[in-house]
Amino acid sequence: MRNISILSAVLAAVLAGCASAPSDSGSMTAHTEVCKATNEQEISALFDRWNSSLQTGDPHKVAANYAERSVLLATVSNKPRLTQAEKVDYFQHFLENKPAGKIDSRTIEIGCNTAVDAGLYTFTFGTTGAQVKARYTYTYKWDGKQWLITSHHSSAMPEKT
Repeated sequence: MRNISILSAVLAAVLAGCASAPSDSGSMTAHTEVCKATNEQEISALFDRWNSSLQTGDPHKVAANYAERSVLLATVSNKPRLTQAEKVDYFQHFLENKPAGKIDSRTIEIGCNTAVDAGLYTFTFGTTGAQVKARYTYTYKWDGKQWLITSHHSSAMPEKT
């Protein structure tokens, strides 16, 4: 019985520690995360922001859409792009073909300071007129100032229609 009481006391202390954080005065106070109010329209506009940055032709502007700690699993690269420099390198080559994306279908899920936009899109390349249909997933995180991409996965459609 004594072990159960000790275990209960330890568990209560651990849970109390998870629910509190030091304030400026050093005392323990309750901490709750403030969730950014958003909606599907705001999250869908994040693709438009990304797509508009493609139209600038500047790989640095495209890479600025990604959080510092993020991953890009691009359609036409076997290498995961983890750093901003790696993302800039990828987009430098990708932008040479003057791509423009269009969402064909999507599903958006919204959480507390996070969102997922997944679906199908088509890229048209201005240099050749070629089109590539692909699947995509963007995950976003609110950093207190703006939504940034934390992961972006894109892959060409496996079945030719």
